[in-house]
Amino acid sequence: MSSVEASRQNKVISELRTFIKKVLSEPTVAAKCMEIAREHKDDPAKIASEISSQTIVRIPEEHSEADRIFLEIIEEVLDDEAALY
Repeated sequence: MSSVEASRQNKVISELRTFIKKVLSEPTVAAKCMEIAREHKDDPAKIASEISSQTIVRIPEEHSEADRIFLEIIEEVLDDEAALY
């Protein structure tokens, strides 16, 4: 792994750690994120915008790798929910 790749990976891990801390420190964040995602299921940009405006989680317009991973995970959770019904 090159030093650039390692640096990028460390940045993603750091961003995800910060996000996880926010979720664990504010128990309503995860539920609110999923509520927003259900409302705007087919619009990741709207999901990101609403999460940023309604929670302590900030997702900038220019998504980082960690932001994209988070939005992908939300989509996976919604897909899993849909598969249950």
